[in-house]
Amino acid sequence: MKPKKASARKQDYGGIMSGLGSDSWWKKTLYLTGGALLAAAAYLLHELLAIRKEQEMDSKDAIILHQFSRPKSGVPSLSPFCLKMETYLRMVDLPYQNYFDGKLSPQGKMPWIEYNKEQVSGTEFIIDFLEEKLGVNLNKSLSPQEKAVSRAVTKMVEEHFYWTIAYCQWVDNLEETQKMLAVSGPLSDLLKWILSHLTGGIVKREMYGHGIGRFSKEEVYALMEKDMRTLATLLGDKKYIMGPKLSTVDATVFGHLSQAMWTLPGTRPEQLIKGELINLAMYCERIRRKFWPEWYVDIDDFYYESWSDSSGTPSQPLELGLYSRTETFDEDVTGNSLSYSRTPDSECTAPSLMDSDLDMEGSDPEALKC
Repeated sequence: MKPKKASARKQDYGGIMSGLGSDSWWKKTLYLTGGALLAAAAYLLHELLAIRKEQEMDSKDAIILHQFSRPKSGVPSLSPFCLKMETYLRMVDLPYQNYFDGKLSPQGKMPWIEYNKEQVSGTEFIIDFLEEKLGVNLNKSLSPQEKAVSRAVTKMVEEHFYWTIAYCQWVDNLEETQKMLAVSGPLSDLLKWILSHLTGGIVKREMYGHGIGRFSKEEVYALMEKDMRTLATLLGDKKYIMGPKLSTVDATVFGHLSQAMWTLPGTRPEQLIKGELINLAMYCERIRRKFWPEWYVDIDDFYYESWSDSSGTPSQPLELGLYSRTETFDEDVTGNSLSYSRTPDSECTAPSLMDSDLDMEGSDPEALKC
């Protein structure tokens, strides 16, 4: 009896297989699913190996800065807070090493640092920690009243202006921001779509909880414009926000205004910063050139469509432009030596925003000539 049952099972199985056909839907589904899983596994393995290879380091007495990966746009970060933190480290001339691993801090924050096995998250707490541990201080020349103003400006930028920029990046201009994400591999387009839409959903939810997300698009942009005009008025014709010397608030303001300057083409914040509020553009370029010599900026980045004439050729505002190269800067920021090297085979493309308003302390004016 047992052989007959086995034979019957084989016949039933053969009949089922015959009914499904040799190219049945379930086989195709298995092939596609298996292929997608293999591709995803290969991509993740490649990324992990690349990260580990790039980030092999001795962590003793080293500041490890965890932040999001560099975007494709040329701006160092699409996160104002990551850009603020890395710019601050350059301003105080503290050596650091980047971890672009996307790993959030235990509090769920980004960026965060590790220093001799201590973990600190939140840019304000990180700066306090570095001041205490390593003795750096960009605010030592400020009076108590100036420190109060500096903190008030910082809170306006981080707790109010930030949300309007996040709305512009991740809600109103999501498709353009998605293109800037640095994701490679066989599933890069899908992963960028998923990542950008997840981030957009998080931003909308958090904006609603904050309260600013309950307003209309026009109202959000009106609030953004008020903040930008406030910063422009406060800056005036000064070199930095609080006067002729850098202070911590400059890292904050630069990290946020850079998003309007270089990541939001054709938007209202770009119109403002590259047009009516030109002193903010000059301020951003001043800090970019001083502390980010490897950050390439094309001269076309300073054009805005509304400045084009009838022939379609853009006109240059105020006869000012950007150098599309890096220069040599030597400045004593906190008692340490801060030096950047000039790229040898680059050429000057236009007069710089820096030429008329940047006091080049400690540098040779002849070295800046082409």
